[in-house]
Amino acid sequence: HGHCIIPVEDIPGLERIRAAIVGHCATALKCAPPADDGAFLNAIGDRVGADDINAFRLGVIKAINREPWLRPVYFGLARAALQCLVGNELAMQRQINLSIQMPGDDSSVMPIHCDVWSGDSPFEMVLWLPLVDCFKTKSMFLVPPKITAEVQERLHGFRGRSSEDLFDEVAPHAIWLDIPYGHVLVFNQNLMHGNRVNLESETRWTMNCRFKGAFTPYADKRMGEFFEPITLRAASRIGLSYKLPDGFET
Repeated sequence: HGHCIIPVEDIPGLERIRAAIVGHCATALKCAPPADDGAFLNAIGDRVGADDINAFRLGVIKAINREPWLRPVYFGLARAALQCLVGNELAMQRQINLSIQMPGDDSSVMPIHCDVWSGDSPFEMVLWLPLVDCFKTKSMFLVPPKITAEVQERLHGFRGRSSEDLFDEVAPHAIWLDIPYGHVLVFNQNLMHGNRVNLESETRWTMNCRFKGAFTPYADKRMGEFFEPITLRAASRIGLSYKLPDGFET
């Protein structure tokens, strides 16, 4: 199916991430910490206007990515699933992304796309984490593997046309993913996906991060620049650090 939705493997870790994000939001807004983190995030539109939401989002991303514990805790939310699906020697994206999509805000729409079309390796998978319940247009859509493959074979026919034309082509087949808080989505980013205007009454808060086998081929996003290894085994660490003796050239 190109994706799986599973319960998080570390609920305290998930709660730590959400609480930290809410804390950074409260600091930025100069308000008291809320009694209900989920309700606070769902209703963020009562505190931040649509014109200011992207700058607000970037500030929260910068703050949360300064936390030295974030990446290992995020990985731990789906460690077993990632090791099963991707491999046991993994590279992880260096910065974890955050998306905020308020109701009716068309500035936060991510048009239909495949990540591999813009410089990602086809060997990557995305770990997508909802910080609130995500459903219908408050979630994302994914185009199944068979339909993605069929459309990609004739993608050149869309040259000069818009992403809306492409979405209209696949809309009858798009799967809207229902992902409640406490679950994660792991999906194949070679499939067409995206979101639309959020027509629900609550704001979508999600995080996403790419994982790949450390020794699988890279595209434009390289190790050390975009990715860092997180689970290299002893033999790999030894091999990467070994240098042949020199001074024997003829």
